[in-house]
Amino acid sequence: MELIFIRHGQGEHTLTIPNSLQVKNPSLTALGISQAKLLRKKFTLTDEDIVFISPLKRTLETAQIWTSHVDCRKIVSPLVSPRIFPFRENGKTLPCDKMINLETIKKDYPNLEIHMNVPPNLWLVGINTMPDSDFNNIAQQFIANLKLLKKDKIFIVSHDGTITAYRQLISGRTLSRSDFPDETGSFQINID
Repeated sequence: MELIFIRHGQGEHTLTIPNSLQVKNPSLTALGISQAKLLRKKFTLTDEDIVFISPLKRTLETAQIWTSHVDCRKIVSPLVSPRIFPFRENGKTLPCDKMINLETIKKDYPNLEIHMNVPPNLWLVGINTMPDSDFNNIAQQFIANLKLLKKDKIFIVSHDGTITAYRQLISGRTLSRSDFPDETGSFQINID
C-alpha cells in the first residue's frame, strides 16, 4: 500500500511569522486556494479513493477544493492533526494549530466522515504535544488500520511536522525540519 501525504496550501498563519502563528483557525490564502486547485492535476482522484484530513480549517479547505466533484471517502481524523517536530518536552500548541471541535466539524462540514475509531481524548488534544513513544504507538496502530482498508493507495492531507513524524516512523530514518514538504508538497511512501 502507498501512503501519499500532502501538506495543506498556504495558510494565513504563515504570512507574517511569528505574529501570524497566533491566528486562530486560519484559512487558506488566495495562493493556498490556487495551490489546492493544482492538486487536481497532480493527483487525479476517483470515487474509489480515500482521503484522511486533519481537523483544521486550512487542511479541510485544501482537501475540499482538491476533492470537489469526486465522490471519494473523505475522513477527518485527529491522527493526522498538527504535530510538533521534532518533539520537544513542554511544547505548547500554538493558536494556529488548535483543532476545530468535533461538533463544529459535523455542522460546518456535513459531507465529511468523522474518524470515530480513535481514543475520544484525541479529538480534544490531538497529537501535537504527545511524547514520541505515545505518538509512535498510535501512529503504528493507525497504519495497521489503514492496511485493513485494502487499498493500493491512501491520501493524507496534513501538516509539515505531522508528515515528517510519520515519514520518520515509517522509514526508520532520522529526519529534521529541513525535510518538511513545501505548501501542497507531497511525500509518497510504500508500507507492507
